[in-house]
Amino acid sequence: MDHVDKITAQWNSERPDLDVAPMGLIGRLKRLSLHLTREMEESWSQYGLNSASFDVLATLRRSGIPYALSPSDLIASAMVTSGTMTNRIDQLVKAGLVERKQSEEDKRSFLISLTDKGFELIDRAVADHVSNQHRLVSGLSDQEKQELDILLKGFLETFEAGGSKS
Repeated sequence: MDHVDKITAQWNSERPDLDVAPMGLIGRLKRLSLHLTREMEESWSQYGLNSASFDVLATLRRSGIPYALSPSDLIASAMVTSGTMTNRIDQLVKAGLVERKQSEEDKRSFLISLTDKGFELIDRAVADHVSNQHRLVSGLSDQEKQELDILLKGFLETFEAGGSKS
């Protein structure tokens, strides 16, 4: 019996009229997310990064040459407000990891691009991040990983593809 089982057992005892099965599923997903996030943040911190800075640098790196995106593209990728993204970019500029460059196509706008220092840092950090992720899922067999991925993808689609909110 795990922590979530204890909580649902208490609710079943106190409110037998309620079906609290979804509470168990969601509770486990939430607790698992917290554990995974903590482990990944520990890995990123070795590079002086947090989840926000890692996300921006990784988004730029995976975008391919010239490793530059508009602030609006970064906002869409991170699903944050423009103010939040501006703060992230400002911090990364101060650290010398990204720079603002005027867009060749539209002189009124600019692009955020990786500096050489930022490129080198994110390349090392993402290699360790991927290795860490392999470690984090090592308790599952290959088949379990594939099955869980399919289940979670379907579940996530109910929220992200305009699915039901009920």
